[in-house]
Amino acid sequence: MGAIVTLLTDFGTADGYVGEMKGVLLSRAPDVRLVDITHEVPAQDIECGRLTLARIWRRFPAGTVHLAVVDPGVGSSRQALAVESDGRFLVGPDNGLLSPALLLAGARAVALQAPGNAAPTFHGRDVFAPAAAALASGTPLDALGLPVTEVVVRRTPEPRRRDDGALAGEVIAIDRFGNAITNLVGRRAAWLEVAGTLLAVRRTYSEVASGSPVALVGSTGLIEIAVRDGNAARQLGVGRGSIVVLRNA
Repeated sequence: MGAIVTLLTDFGTADGYVGEMKGVLLSRAPDVRLVDITHEVPAQDIECGRLTLARIWRRFPAGTVHLAVVDPGVGSSRQALAVESDGRFLVGPDNGLLSPALLLAGARAVALQAPGNAAPTFHGRDVFAPAAAALASGTPLDALGLPVTEVVVRRTPEPRRRDDGALAGEVIAIDRFGNAITNLVGRRAAWLEVAGTLLAVRRTYSEVASGSPVALVGSTGLIEIAVRDGNAARQLGVGRGSIVVLRNA
């Protein structure tokens, strides 16, 4: 079987843009196995795309090609990149989206050149998909462009240690369940303060009553705020950037 190519975009599935990219991939590399990660990244939300990519890119086997397109600067002077990192490949815009792979020691990147007939509004189809197909077919990274060392990198904010010993962090994402994911590395036997509410850090959602807020260590290892059978973002009025404070129990 052919190489795996994953797709992560903010295109949605109503307009056929994803289908066009898949058509290019299958025309150029007929044996590839296509895996949709998501096409529901909020429109132009690079940060959400970055965090989603961070979760998944090393869950796939070596040799996988990740095609990621959240590209509000399409057609501008921003670079188009192909990256090799930890035995995997990533293709997408140089706007911080590919940061999870670029931050890893040993990562290499090359700049892709848009062909003369590329639509300036659709590099996903005309620049990134052909590059992903080439990598999936065994083309070496260095054959796709010239090496680059200056790339855009985004990092998750670090928590800050306060004078009283508590850690001040923030909400970095809201998932589709309304759970608020923080930048605090999880530990139990602690208390989390959010939106004027103090929550013991629990193990599972089921440790509180239905409709009650709860803090717990999520599958990423980060502390999340949820409401059992509800929506924490809506009920507590929190969003990306909301301050949270972690205290020892």
